[in-house]
Amino acid sequence: MRILIIEDEPGIAKALERSLRDEGWVCDSAPDGPSGLHLARAWDYDTVILDLMLPGIDGRTLLSRLRSEKPTPVLVLTARDSLTDKVSLLDAGADDYLTKPFEIEELLARLRALARRSAGHPSPVIQLGEIRIDTTRRSVRRGGEQVPLTPKEFALLELLVQRRGSVVSRTEIFEHIYDESEDTGSNVLEVYVANLRRKLGRDLIRTRRGEGYGIDA
Repeated sequence: MRILIIEDEPGIAKALERSLRDEGWVCDSAPDGPSGLHLARAWDYDTVILDLMLPGIDGRTLLSRLRSEKPTPVLVLTARDSLTDKVSLLDAGADDYLTKPFEIEELLARLRALARRSAGHPSPVIQLGEIRIDTTRRSVRRGGEQVPLTPKEFALLELLVQRRGSVVSRTEIFEHIYDESEDTGSNVLEVYVANLRRKLGRDLIRTRRGEGYGIDA
């Protein structure tokens, strides 16, 4: 997953970045409303983590502007915990919210749930024939046997599984599983696809020449 963090408190933003990357996710950060809105418009993120108290453009205004343009799932971080505030946030277009302070485990679980619902696959476990993919535990079994995958192999598999039945372009894949600091050499994607085919079966991932890769529905 690729996630955007819009948070003006550096300590919170850095802690979120570390936790998300430990999960194998790609994340970008914005310290204020204008830069956050620019990034949210420019990229197709799987989820946006949005603080309400932001300089430049406040979180509620940013949410309203984003909602008029894109359906990206948004998890709001707020210090307000009254029922009126919660109802107002959800009615304004937030998909979920967490009140500060929060536990990182709960935030990660909510992000996973938002991503699953957005992809149309609400269950954390996906079965493809003899292959069982647990997106919560980030584990894969084939015929009951555990299959070890690297973080990038799992990220690629998860993306293709969530989009199964459609073709995912190389550009989309790079945008969702790599950040700008990582090496994206010319054949790195082909290497990961070849590794997944070797571990999970040659027919699992289909190549659409000139278009990208896909897993049949």
